[in-house]
Amino acid sequence: MINFDSTAPVKLKGVGDGFWITLDPSLPEDVLKSEIDKVFKNLKHLVINSSVVVDVGGAKGHDGLIENIQSYLKTKFEVAKVSKPPEKRSIPTERIRQRDLSKGWNHHRSDVLMLRGRVRSGQKIEFKKHIVITGDVNPGSEICAGGDVIVLGRLAGKVHAGCPNDETAIIFALEFKPTQVRIGTIAAAGIDEEINAKPEYACVEDDGIVVKDYMKANPFRKMPWPETI
Repeated sequence: MINFDSTAPVKLKGVGDGFWITLDPSLPEDVLKSEIDKVFKNLKHLVINSSVVVDVGGAKGHDGLIENIQSYLKTKFEVAKVSKPPEKRSIPTERIRQRDLSKGWNHHRSDVLMLRGRVRSGQKIEFKKHIVITGDVNPGSEICAGGDVIVLGRLAGKVHAGCPNDETAIIFALEFKPTQVRIGTIAAAGIDEEINAKPEYACVEDDGIVVKDYMKANPFRKMPWPETI
């Protein structure tokens, strides 16, 4: 990192693969350009094709000055990219973001049983919340979940989501061919006809179970953000 006198009208520091210059916008433009020359002259080839952020310390009404400095840097020092500092998030938004980042996914509250592999005929899998299976669910098997059932493979067995009475649950599969479907207290026969395999999901509408094309009616976009504890 390169730091210059904090009292200087132009301050420069290295950031990542580029530079960050902070200007005093109360000074005349020609003075700022002269000061920029002083701090950049020792960098020589390091400035060429670099990225530079021009910061006026949050002062408003200096767009024209910033644009002129940006053009000056590109023309005289062959800087590749000149930009303004990223806008700061609102305090509540930033606090929430920092809270979630500090807790991280290691402390993510999971309500999911996740299994990898095929579910064979005669097997029964039960869980009080959501079930995710990365593999095929074969005919003669049974899946029962208190929440959603997500199958990243072929679903061809019996499946009950939202057990015993949650009719907001869904059943999703990359290839949807269950022999029997139940969501909450509502049941329906499976799908017998041969159709092209595609991602589909079942949900309850008007007191009945309907199967929808996932690509046309994505049910996950309505779900809330994950919670952390």
